[in-house]
Amino acid sequence: MLFLLIASVLVLSAFVIVLPPLWRKQPLAAADLDQRNVAIARQRLAELKEQLQAGALSQALYDEQLAELELALSDDLDIVSQVTAPSSSSGQWMAPVLIFAIPLLAGSLYWSLGNYPSLAYNNQTAAINQRTPELEQMKAMVAGLAERLKKQPDDAMGWTMLGRSYKYLEQHAQAADAFGHAYKLTGDQPEIMLLYADALAFANDEQMAGKPEQLVFKALALEPDNMTGLWLGGMAKAQTGEFVAAMALWKKLEALLPPGSESQQEIQVLLAKLAAQIPEGTVMPEAELASAVSIEIQVSLTPELQKLANPDDTVFVYAQALSGAKMPLAIVRKQVSELPLTVSLTDAMAMMPTTAMEGGSAAIGREPMRPMKLSNFGQVKLLARISKSGDAMQHPGDLIGVIEQVALTDKSLHKIVINSQIK
Repeated sequence: MLFLLIASVLVLSAFVIVLPPLWRKQPLAAADLDQRNVAIARQRLAELKEQLQAGALSQALYDEQLAELELALSDDLDIVSQVTAPSSSSGQWMAPVLIFAIPLLAGSLYWSLGNYPSLAYNNQTAAINQRTPELEQMKAMVAGLAERLKKQPDDAMGWTMLGRSYKYLEQHAQAADAFGHAYKLTGDQPEIMLLYADALAFANDEQMAGKPEQLVFKALALEPDNMTGLWLGGMAKAQTGEFVAAMALWKKLEALLPPGSESQQEIQVLLAKLAAQIPEGTVMPEAELASAVSIEIQVSLTPELQKLANPDDTVFVYAQALSGAKMPLAIVRKQVSELPLTVSLTDAMAMMPTTAMEGGSAAIGREPMRPMKLSNFGQVKLLARISKSGDAMQHPGDLIGVIEQVALTDKSLHKIVINSQIK
């Protein structure tokens, strides 16, 4: 009886609020719908900015999706203005309908659902359903992009966008597959290689061993100061127990991060944890921790050969051992448009810092070479080469400059002039 009394009071209160406006003539307002559409657009814009800051979207993809959002909002506002034009209908016919419909509907719900907990459960379900359309819409867009790429498999940018989208949705196996397609199309692009490595690691319980580690250190050979590469490289070394090598990479990352930033503080905490893992009394090689061994090189292109080089051609600056394997001991990748330029070669830029067998062979009986990094060689050969193909391998037509022999103890600036063409 008490329930019926309370329900009756609530229904009467609803009538007091709802019925008077229906008895008065007034146009429908478009402003409320406009404001709702603007609010939804603002929410989406905030999500796009979060994805941009988190690295889930590149600047180009962010600009593209922002343009689509603005266009969609413009269309919605036009539609709202047309649909919600002022109406001469007063809506008075709804008053008697509501007088009978509200009590009837309330009574039917009570008798069908039977109790308050059921109503509460349905209200919670409705609230959850209101939060899911945005995610479902994104999933639908990602599915559409995946279908389009089946018809256009050579779209490297599309595969990259698909990989970032899967990463945002935490579908790491699909992200790795998408970035793998992008890597096949773009070749050794550090950004794509690191995205691919990260996705592969997440798909394998965040383990960097194997292909992820190979991709990371290959990317670091091309861009030694890449902060994502330094972070992933340190993680790879830490997972295999190579704590000194991990410290070298993360100390370099620490120096590149803004002083006092949250990211730098997080790295400092990790470095402290790494230091605690290193046995007391372990000698900390200065070359590992501070890249003390370095070679300063200035590279320029002779005017006679400038017409043979395009601004976007790749420039490799590297050091080789004077004899034995020709694998670069340290290498930097730049572009012709940056010439003349000055770079520093250090151990952190080694392509294969671990011990290699002479001639690349692991045959029994052959003595292993020293680890392939600068600090293990007293003298090296310096080269600067313009690659028309962008390939790290030397090809006919490439432009090259060489300094045949340099001592690592020589701290002067070494000038290489690219002045000949490989036949």
